[in-house]
Amino acid sequence: MRQVLLALAAMCWASAANAEGEPAGDFDYYVLSLSWSSAWCALEGDGRDDPQCDPGRGLTFVLHGLWPQYEDGYPSYCRTGERDPTRAMTAAMVDIMGGAGLAFYEWKKHGRCSGLSAESYFQTARQAFQAITVPSLFAGVDRPLSLPASVIEDAFLEANPGMSSDQITITCKQGLIQEARICLTHDLSLRRCGDDVIRDCTLQDAVLEPVR
Repeated sequence: MRQVLLALAAMCWASAANAEGEPAGDFDYYVLSLSWSSAWCALEGDGRDDPQCDPGRGLTFVLHGLWPQYEDGYPSYCRTGERDPTRAMTAAMVDIMGGAGLAFYEWKKHGRCSGLSAESYFQTARQAFQAITVPSLFAGVDRPLSLPASVIEDAFLEANPGMSSDQITITCKQGLIQEARICLTHDLSLRRCGDDVIRDCTLQDAVLEPVR
């Protein structure tokens, strides 16, 4: 019996190991993930005393990451010969990501899978972020708002003519509006999200935390 359990454990470990470390550059499309900064602070950042959550930053939707994606699933921690970014490279992303630590983490988990150098990956992520208009009305959120995620999606659709509802999804976590995820081709054109990405938050009273 012990040998059987050990064999099963080995098979499970092998399966988990194969879920990461794919070859760089092999993916179908990008997911541009925009995080509602105040929700991240409430769920994680406040517990770390992260500077992103300091009062007066005025952050709304910030760049969480640009994620290489398969039509079903995604690669992570890919094998690449590209060098990790310098501190200067990650520090240069603070204005749109909120923190340099996040920039380095995103490179390790997702950026390596793009097949790009760290410098080109961050440039591409910035280009993708700047191509999307974050609705200006979000800057005026000064108290918690309870609303369906569809309200957030509709605001993005109105602010970005040409974007359709199957190209963006709004996620929630622990009752809070968490992220807007927008699907893009390799050349950063809008495209339909895969079935595993397109699932919207279905809460009728998700909370949009106030801007700090």
